[in-house]
Amino acid sequence: MSNEPPAPARGRPRTLTRERIAEAGMQIGLPALTFTGVASALGVSHVALYKHVPNLEELKRLVAAEIFERWQMPPLPQEGAEGGGADGEKGEKGESGKGRGDLETYLLAFTHSLRELARAYPGLAPWLIRRAAATPAMTARIDEHHAQVARAFGISKEDARQTLAMVAFHCIAVADTVCATPEAPHASEQENSADRAEIEADFERGMRALIAGALLRLGRTAAPPD
Repeated sequence: MSNEPPAPARGRPRTLTRERIAEAGMQIGLPALTFTGVASALGVSHVALYKHVPNLEELKRLVAAEIFERWQMPPLPQEGAEGGGADGEKGEKGESGKGRGDLETYLLAFTHSLRELARAYPGLAPWLIRRAAATPAMTARIDEHHAQVARAFGISKEDARQTLAMVAFHCIAVADTVCATPEAPHASEQENSADRAEIEADFERGMRALIAGALLRLGRTAAPPD
């Protein structure tokens, strides 16, 4: 009889879930996403992956939805805190009775957050812009955000929807284009750095102008430029 200890039993493979699939897809990135790449990262066959996700389009949709779910939107002022901004001070009131500068501050923070999202996850823009691509969970979160903004700033939900949709659409589209634009290959680092700074400034001015127009539509005015 052999005195050798028995070989340890192999552990059961981890359950393949949509959360694990999305995590693997986020690590790979949307532009390079493939079934074989995700399957390899998870240590399963692409056949096993097909049992959970029917095609590449749905795989990308799953990953995009998970990225959106993890995105932390800028915090809103507490409901009922009339005119309350991020620093808790009351802003100048417009005809609506709410602090007219507060909505502008929030929209600027909103665009900055969206731009960082687009920068962190190349290829995400189409999944945020195309309504047909959004999952029910994404649509529900967007709808709830519209309702929260409407309550926080004393505007109708439809006005909140139109304002946020317009700002988000242009911000995401421009940010995605800027992020995808390669630097000049023969330029020096100093030249490329100056170019990046100019692009950042143009983006900021453009979004401020767009937000100012959105506020005018709501009967509010933006703060004068510095």
